[in-house]
Amino acid sequence: MSEKHAAKRTINKLALIVTTFKRQQLLEVLFDSILALEQAPWRIIIVDNEHSDKTADMVSEFSAKVTGQWGTTVADLSGNEERVVYAPQTENLGGAGGFSAGVKKAYELGAEWFWVMDDDVAVLPDALGKLAKWTDKHEVIQGSRYDYDGGPFYWQYDFIVPLGIPNPIAPAAFGPAGYRVMDTLCFEGGLFNRRVVKAIGLPDPRFFIYWDDTIYGYRASKVTNPIVVPDVILRRTREIGNWDIAGVRQLNSTSDMNRYHIMRNRGYMARYFMVHGDFHPLIFGFGTFLTAVKEVIRLVMVDREHVRTGLAKIAQGWWDSRKLLHDPDWKPMPPLE
Repeated sequence: MSEKHAAKRTINKLALIVTTFKRQQLLEVLFDSILALEQAPWRIIIVDNEHSDKTADMVSEFSAKVTGQWGTTVADLSGNEERVVYAPQTENLGGAGGFSAGVKKAYELGAEWFWVMDDDVAVLPDALGKLAKWTDKHEVIQGSRYDYDGGPFYWQYDFIVPLGIPNPIAPAAFGPAGYRVMDTLCFEGGLFNRRVVKAIGLPDPRFFIYWDDTIYGYRASKVTNPIVVPDVILRRTREIGNWDIAGVRQLNSTSDMNRYHIMRNRGYMARYFMVHGDFHPLIFGFGTFLTAVKEVIRLVMVDREHVRTGLAKIAQGWWDSRKLLHDPDWKPMPPLE
């Protein structure tokens, strides 16, 4: 197949799902980039965790531009032909809950492909053409990204399951296959097929933030072979303080809320490992220790002004993760249909 022909390929019934919360300026940048796409998504679902009048007005204006540019589309299962769907939530569900709600909405509307992202990215014009060439043989595809400064963004695609941590030294090169098989996912541009959603269920909203996409990719790896590809499909638009490590890796700044969930959600992670027979208490416990060490280093090197409160959140999250390990009412997210 020629490059020219491949570039014109489309992705059937693709739903672009955005989760947003109080970042209207960044959302505006994303909207502008969506309008610059060379191909029109079948649906664009905006999950608004703030339920903001300002965001609602922005989405209404954006929807009018989308219709003016691309027109209506094939009706979804509700009979609607408009491309943009606004999905305000009654409370802040976090990124995890937002993506769970967005994927659920897209699934109910009949989407065949789900392309998910936060509000702090911008898609590249040829992104869908780049992704389309992989969709014949693969069901979960993670494209590459530019960082906010325009340089390549290194993402830790290799998840060391026994330890429950990303592999910090996984090779950046893609090798002769032109892609790498992965056992994780990132909801910053991840693309996945309806069959996968049907088989493993929705993203787990209980994570609130952090590890939710990692574990969704892990769950997906049990029913298919997710891949990460070198094609750059988006760029990050939010500047984050970081500590550059050897010019390749970096440790980004984060918040005390993130620190808490990074530790707490390891309890949910462990429960999913138990479901699939991948939980080894001593090895996983060592991974939890390594995670805590990493967060302490992040505090000292990048977020020094939050050392006192940050240490407290790390400890609290670690303690609460142990409660989740023994919660008798916990159940994994069920398959759909």
